[in-house]
Amino acid sequence: MINSVLSIFLKDALLEARRKTSFAGILVYVIGTVYVCYLSFRLIIDVPTWNALYWIILLFAAVNAVARNFLVETRGIQLYNYLIFSPSSFIISRILFNVIYLFSIAMVTYLFYALFLGNLVQDIPMFLISAFLGTACLSSILTLMSAIASSAGGNPSLVAILGFPVILPTLLTVIRSSKNAIDGLAWSVNMQYLIVLGTLFILSLVLAILLFPYLWKD
Repeated sequence: MINSVLSIFLKDALLEARRKTSFAGILVYVIGTVYVCYLSFRLIIDVPTWNALYWIILLFAAVNAVARNFLVETRGIQLYNYLIFSPSSFIISRILFNVIYLFSIAMVTYLFYALFLGNLVQDIPMFLISAFLGTACLSSILTLMSAIASSAGGNPSLVAILGFPVILPTLLTVIRSSKNAIDGLAWSVNMQYLIVLGTLFILSLVLAILLFPYLWKD
């Protein structure tokens, strides 16, 4: 399974490298949104506002980046993947790719966000770990929602409709975790939120592995 996951991961990475416009489009969206916020606020000194605005930008970027995974594939490509790969290997690889993809977007967003609106984060390692776990949960949930939307007719709006109730606990947890990192609180205070985020990612990954084979057959 490891070899199969790696081969699918490399295939997706190669296809994404050839489709440079997709990642560039997300970057244009992120940079443009951050710049509009800069024109509106100039500088944000209120921690809750700074934190909430960051995750709002990243949430919309995540929906645009991850939701298209299964929706852009033709029936021929889906049939080819069905004949070559196992469903468990395919969904694990796709989720891992989206985790790295979305975390890269999160880091670019943080870079420009801090550049234009100021960097309020006091504990950067804790903030990066919170961002990684948060983007991992978002990636796994949105990947499964994209597969469901593809099987239900390929309507992109279904990803947001189905995913929002499931994403909400993740958002609430990662917002609290990242705020603690911005405030520079002790790791012992924030550890409970990091454990919750890690548990949510494992649960969403297991759920995707269990449900995706039924979607795969359709």
